[in-house]
Amino acid sequence: MTSLATTSDGNTPLSPEELADLIPNLATKEELNEWERENILLAREWATSDRTAPLQMVSDQYIRKLHERMFDQTWKWAGLYRLTEKNIGVPVHEIRERLMALLGDVRYWIENKTYSPDEIAVRFHHRLVSIHAFPNGNGRHARLIADVLVMKLGNPALTWGSANLVEDGASRTRYLKAIRTADDGEIQPLLQFARS
Repeated sequence: MTSLATTSDGNTPLSPEELADLIPNLATKEELNEWERENILLAREWATSDRTAPLQMVSDQYIRKLHERMFDQTWKWAGLYRLTEKNIGVPVHEIRERLMALLGDVRYWIENKTYSPDEIAVRFHHRLVSIHAFPNGNGRHARLIADVLVMKLGNPALTWGSANLVEDGASRTRYLKAIRTADDGEIQPLLQFARS
């Protein structure tokens, strides 16, 4: 199980209890990544064919349902907010409050066309990542929900550097740098990366 717990820059380490909730019998991080990728592809198919309207997507129920669909064959805690503190994200006791504030903001942005569809989706993504509501999969979840939202708002899915952002490499480094720049209040690099 130790080899599944290895982390790199930007990855969230799992607690021993969270690791014990792995559903399939996998031995390596590579096997886990492949298993999760297949699970996420099924969720993407569901999300892109689902008829949920943009404003209905911006809800606690949809956020949890999408995470559950992405990881329901992988983790017993799929779709459940984290109960442990992590190296990133808000304290556990602030998760729901921060999510409710974010959902209100995103609904306002959509209703009032405050930003372009791309910027609404990227801002939603960034704030979801910064909250880090789930034990793991937060970046992948935030990217998928941003993709689905931007498509439902009439634009093509975001490209996110057209690379695998789970594996270490130049694209992941650029992505994490853009996230950290957005943390400092400058969204443009992340917005540009999302369409690169």
